[in-house]
Amino acid sequence: MLSFQSSKNVLSLTEDLLVRIYELLAAESDRKSFRLVCREFRRIDTLTRRHLRVIRIEFLPILLRKYPRLQSLDLSACPRIDDGVVSLLLTRVGPGSNSPILGHWAWGLKSLVLSRATGLRFSGLEMLARACPCLESVDVSYCCGFGDREAAALSSAVGLRELNMDKCLQLTDVGLAKIAVGCSKLEKLSLKWCMEMTDLGIDLLCKKCVDLKYLDVSYLKVTNESLHSIASLLKLEVLGLMACPLIDDVGLQFIERGCPSLKVIDVSRCEGVSSSGLIFVVRGHRNLLELNAGYCLSQELSTALLHQMKNLNHLEVIRIDGARISETSFQVISANCKSLVEIGLSKCLGVTNMGIMRLVSACINLRVLNLTCCHSITDAAISAIAYSCRSLVCLKVESCNMITEKGLCQLGSFCLLLEEIDLTDCCGVNDKGLEYLSRCSELSCLKLGLCTNISNKGLSYIGFNCLKIHELDLYRCTGIGDDGLEALSNGCKKLRKLNLSYCNEVSDRGLGYIGRLEELSDLEMRALHKITGVGLEAVAVGCKRLADLDMKHCEKVGDSGFWALAYYSKNLRQINLSYCGISDMALCMVMGNLSRLQEAKLVHLSNCTVEGVELALRACCVRIKKVKLFAPLRFMLSSEILEILHARGCIIRWD
Repeated sequence: MLSFQSSKNVLSLTEDLLVRIYELLAAESDRKSFRLVCREFRRIDTLTRRHLRVIRIEFLPILLRKYPRLQSLDLSACPRIDDGVVSLLLTRVGPGSNSPILGHWAWGLKSLVLSRATGLRFSGLEMLARACPCLESVDVSYCCGFGDREAAALSSAVGLRELNMDKCLQLTDVGLAKIAVGCSKLEKLSLKWCMEMTDLGIDLLCKKCVDLKYLDVSYLKVTNESLHSIASLLKLEVLGLMACPLIDDVGLQFIERGCPSLKVIDVSRCEGVSSSGLIFVVRGHRNLLELNAGYCLSQELSTALLHQMKNLNHLEVIRIDGARISETSFQVISANCKSLVEIGLSKCLGVTNMGIMRLVSACINLRVLNLTCCHSITDAAISAIAYSCRSLVCLKVESCNMITEKGLCQLGSFCLLLEEIDLTDCCGVNDKGLEYLSRCSELSCLKLGLCTNISNKGLSYIGFNCLKIHELDLYRCTGIGDDGLEALSNGCKKLRKLNLSYCNEVSDRGLGYIGRLEELSDLEMRALHKITGVGLEAVAVGCKRLADLDMKHCEKVGDSGFWALAYYSKNLRQINLSYCGISDMALCMVMGNLSRLQEAKLVHLSNCTVEGVELALRACCVRIKKVKLFAPLRFMLSSEILEILHARGCIIRWD
């Protein structure tokens, strides 16, 4: 508590100094604490805030009136927003209201995120485009109702420079043409999973939007003709072609002769691409910074490709996951690509200790290394990595079963900057290994799934020393119980994501400790047969930020736990209640009260009737976007509720 004199000194600071202090606060929790100090600090927050992410749509009018100088507005957590809401926000709060005009909040807006806003149509988008003259960035990804008319409405935002239309499944070449003609200043465009796109639309785009620097057409059925068009983009720096089944080496030959500014290319999972195609890319772009060719090289890297790679002196990232690789490959890469900071070798055949030793002896600046499923790797390779790559921040060694405490000892001694390590299914990891690893105090993500030789003792080392952990995976770590979770909750206060599925020793006492983790947003706890409603209530009361909960097969949890969930967990967006003992009444309360819920899995609810499931669906049909149901219910639920769900864009999966 500040003394009176200290408070007086703080409040004597000028507005300019307070603004500068506020801008130095990066974490949202720190900014929240700042604005709660006093009215003056709250006023500074109001004047200074430029970004706003809205969690609950009902508070949107108040927030927009409170923060009139926004430059970035994120409504991705408000899928219920529609044309009517937009009209209201751009006029007044409501009929008869004495509140001032709200439309001025849009005047300075530069970035708008509308991802998953399935109720928004062309009318609302047209109003937004006209009301936001400074708009430069829009995200309408996963808006299932976004089609050509909506694209035409958005095209009136002539100042747009960035546009994300991922998985806008109704968008065709016609809509893309409207965007290309109206938004000719576009520099960044993402069209992933826009399955109706063809070469015609891409060709017009490349002719009209000549300033494009970033283009992602991953998963589209475009052909080499599109690559011929894309090659004309003189300013293009990043090109995403992931999983495009109809492009091949001939198309990449066009890229060799075009795109002179290209720095990043992703052709991963392109079945028609081989080493020959990559040769074209490498030969034409000596200044390439990132090459992603994962799972498209079924054969060993060719000698010709390795020869061309000698010229990639500036290459920083290379991912060749799934390829066959030899000692010669490692030798060429290590000798010529000394600027590498990331290399992906996941599921590569031919990765050996000697190859890794050769690689890291030269590439000492490596920060990210993916060796997932490289089964021949032992402690010798890990020791070489630790000794050479002191700046390593991410290491993935899933299913590398020959790694033991000896390798982890070296990591704990030399890689003190390590932030993420994936040890999933590394059965050689034990408590002693975790003790060594806990020396990496910067660790923020630790994956220990299927590590059956660790216990509460090992987890306590992590809890005591790794205070920055925000993601922890303990999937099927059967030696972990309540005592380990106690140590975790005492030290890892920043934990946001936790997987306890199939940790059979965890009981209500353990969930009580989990309830102390106020930052927790994602919890998986499948098949915890010892927990009841008491444990779930502790989590619901303590973890107010919980957004994703998976409790499949938690059969002993009674309605008291679900009532608590419905009352306290207002931020839940996804929930899995399959095979739980929830009743009709509790299900209706959960589905009706959780106003942010977008996805639910409700399979095999043995204590629920058909009528109960239908009532629950009616209670949430306005906002639910995806639901998984027991297959026989397809013929038992009324056609009315199914039609309502489909009309509102809800995807129903039958199990």
